[in-house]
Amino acid sequence: MSRSIGLAHIVRQADASAVGVWGGYTLRTAFQPIFSFRGGRLLVSAYEGLLRPFRDGQPVGPGIFFSSIPEVDRFHVETLARTVHLLNAGVCLNRGASLFVNFDPSHFVDAASATIALRDIQTVLAEAGVEPHRVVCEITEQETGSDASLLEFVRALKGFGYRVAVDDYGADNSDMKRIEALGPDIVKFDGAWTARLLASASGVSLLTDMVSAFSEKGIRTVFEGIENGEQLQLAERCGVSMVQGFALAKPQLAPGAFDEFEVARETARKEILSNAAARLERSKLADDTSSAPAARARRTFGRRGA
Repeated sequence: MSRSIGLAHIVRQADASAVGVWGGYTLRTAFQPIFSFRGGRLLVSAYEGLLRPFRDGQPVGPGIFFSSIPEVDRFHVETLARTVHLLNAGVCLNRGASLFVNFDPSHFVDAASATIALRDIQTVLAEAGVEPHRVVCEITEQETGSDASLLEFVRALKGFGYRVAVDDYGADNSDMKRIEALGPDIVKFDGAWTARLLASASGVSLLTDMVSAFSEKGIRTVFEGIENGEQLQLAERCGVSMVQGFALAKPQLAPGAFDEFEVARETARKEILSNAAARLERSKLADDTSSAPAARARRTFGRRGA
């Protein structure tokens, strides 16, 4: 099998982790955990690979880095980012954890681009020692370069045992039309949109209905951008399969002690829920001592904290 585009830009570190090199930038992986609700507990079931660029040893915002990349090079840089994440997953993550990696659909302009992307991920997985069933290929919210090429690519991914997710549902081009066309295994809800809906009772009801509708089709769901305990409680009430956000865990640079990290997050989750419950109880007591029941009726659960 021919050598990967991404592997040509990889440097292995003394600890066996991988970094990418592009121009004057060093590209590192940060893994952010994704948690599943299981039997009343919240457990790490997957990670998302996120790119963290550095220049002269100093961190550079991903947005700044990507905006500096010419359009002609973006397919190669995205391929390099996936390569770094997959190689580090093979070294840093336990063999039961899944990994979410991004695919920008605007790059799929013809059959050749889809063939290159599929060949590349197969080559990198063989190098990393990661099985396809552990990899979730996220189709991001950008406009599709070619609907037919993207559909063929997704079909090929599924045929090789990869899972497919539609990212940022509710934002830009990540809509029901795309979901119906691709038939994903997982739908990730856009964090900003989810936060707005969680801020009202009608929004929570809508989210619950959407999660239920996806579940009936065998599609699992993820709420991104969970930033506080109230949102976490409401997410569980909605029946969502998985949650991700700073309230539970921030991205951590690889390499890291991710097994120990997972144990620590369960403790932190209990603290988050305990603090949220305490705040809700204090609010309830304040309402009970108030003589204005109309104000109680207007209180909205899940409102973002300051």
